[in-house]
Amino acid sequence: MSLLIRPARPEDAALVFDFIQELADYERMASEVRATPEEIAAALFAPAPRVFCSLAEWQGEAAGFALWFYNFSTFRGRHGIYLEDLFVRPQLRGRGIGKALLGELATRAVREGCARLEWSVLAWNSPSIAFYEGLGAKRQDGWHVYRLSDAALLKLAGKGTRL
Repeated sequence: MSLLIRPARPEDAALVFDFIQELADYERMASEVRATPEEIAAALFAPAPRVFCSLAEWQGEAAGFALWFYNFSTFRGRHGIYLEDLFVRPQLRGRGIGKALLGELATRAVREGCARLEWSVLAWNSPSIAFYEGLGAKRQDGWHVYRLSDAALLKLAGKGTRL
């Protein structure tokens, strides 16, 4: 087994974007991707980035990624890590790559004194739900994710109708 987990580098920006598109296809949300490779690169590799990415390589082949950022729990009084995206290419699943990516984030969270590691999963995605629950993750009952975006976000901000 040859598995390497490493931070994304500027020269990986196109690969990270490819993973985002592959994840969007898997989640049946390809039409929702509006980001460009340049925007992803600018976000990940800014002088003071607010989003981070770990890449997984299996025997030298790009296998998957985890894209994450810090959040904060007022109840715990500490930061946490929010995993925005986790994806392993279908042909490379079942080799422990996803678990290794999550393990790397869990290690970071513990090392940095973070209170928790959190993420969302689509309700229909039973393979991922089974994977996460198999690791000991617990679904947070009683919470629903809400989102303001596009026209609703602009309306609330009083900024017209175009982003």
